[in-house]
Amino acid sequence: MSLPSRLVELVSALRGHGVAVGSSETVDAAAVAEVLGLADRERLRAGLAAALLRGEGQRPVFDAVFDVCFPLGVGSPELARDQDWDLDRVHDELVAALAADDGAAVGRLAGIAIESFGQYGGGSGGGFSAYAALERVRPQALVVRVLAESGGGGGGFTDRLERDEVRRRVESFREAVRTEARRRTAEARGRQRVLEHAVAPSADRVDFLVANRKQLAELRRAVQPLARKLATRLAARRRRANRGHIDIRRTLRRSLSTGGVPIHLGRRRRSPARPEIVLVCDLSGSVAGFANFTMLLVQALRDQFSKIRVFGFIDTVDEITHLVHTGAADPDSLGTRIRAEATLSTWDGHSDYGRAFRHFAAHHADAIGPRTSVLVLGDARTNGADPELAVLRELLAPARHAHWLNPERTALWSTGDSEADRYATVVPMHECRNTRQLTTLVGKLLPT
Repeated sequence: MSLPSRLVELVSALRGHGVAVGSSETVDAAAVAEVLGLADRERLRAGLAAALLRGEGQRPVFDAVFDVCFPLGVGSPELARDQDWDLDRVHDELVAALAADDGAAVGRLAGIAIESFGQYGGGSGGGFSAYAALERVRPQALVVRVLAESGGGGGGFTDRLERDEVRRRVESFREAVRTEARRRTAEARGRQRVLEHAVAPSADRVDFLVANRKQLAELRRAVQPLARKLATRLAARRRRANRGHIDIRRTLRRSLSTGGVPIHLGRRRRSPARPEIVLVCDLSGSVAGFANFTMLLVQALRDQFSKIRVFGFIDTVDEITHLVHTGAADPDSLGTRIRAEATLSTWDGHSDYGRAFRHFAAHHADAIGPRTSVLVLGDARTNGADPELAVLRELLAPARHAHWLNPERTALWSTGDSEADRYATVVPMHECRNTRQLTTLVGKLLPT
């Protein structure tokens, strides 16, 4: 395949993964590729990334796509073709490479691990699994051996630094194995299939309900930068809204000084009070990750609102405003503190929206008033219990605005025990599966 064809494939794959690459960036990338050529692969990678990427968090997606479109080699690694690599030999070689911080050797051993331990199936249906290879090799179990080989393990602060460095090297090996698995699978099954299905999405496109612990931790740490962007957007909206509508009478009166030409527009000035926000969050199961992130995001925007109150529930409601406020300093521990200090369930730990709404109406109804905007966060799965639509309708009646953010795909609403479509007749419901959708909805729905 020619260089222009590979570049077109790269750009198309990036667009498929939500990276906005326009025609001007593509032209710039072509000029970069023409100047740099293919002699130095890493220099070409850096040059194309500089030409094509504009947003934060896009580099991991770019690197994965680049490795498929511009592979390091073809076929199995040369060292693995004519030699017998058992697990002990791989371990010995890997310990030596990690101790010496030999990146080239680590890359070669990643290819050997995939060739020796990562193959599955056979013929056209076969492939290569990074998970299978890493489960056999288990590089994380070699940290002590690597420390001994490199002369570490002396104890104290220095020892901790050395352990962290070894873990970083181990993670580089794991990433090299994943890259090699994609390369070999692309050869076996075609690059297009791998580009569509085997490249991890960027952080802002990861579904809250399938995000693993590491991804959720990364999202929580991204709250503050995201909040700053949203705060700027909301402040701009407020400035535009505060200008008010054109006052025809005042405009015509001003035009008398310019011969009837309305050069200076008169406006009816608005001085609205900042709104109040109430969050009502389902904190059961996997929905809790979505709710925790959204709570932290809204809390980080607190300067944009006069008051924020947060309520969590599973089958009963408790106010957790103080926990969210203090948890903003340590977002990774927010969920643990809420589970330890709040009373969210009195029964079996399964969500019961109807019972929670009844409890809210009985004990916290005064939190919702004519200046309040309510956001309900949850998947609307009631586990077969009464959804209590009438209670929710009465509860939200005094609110200025009310919206429901659902982290499930719209296609799954009202399947199984979901009452999403029925709740949507009471309060507008919006699909909110990832931070990209959440950012758009918060910027659009939160009042100014």
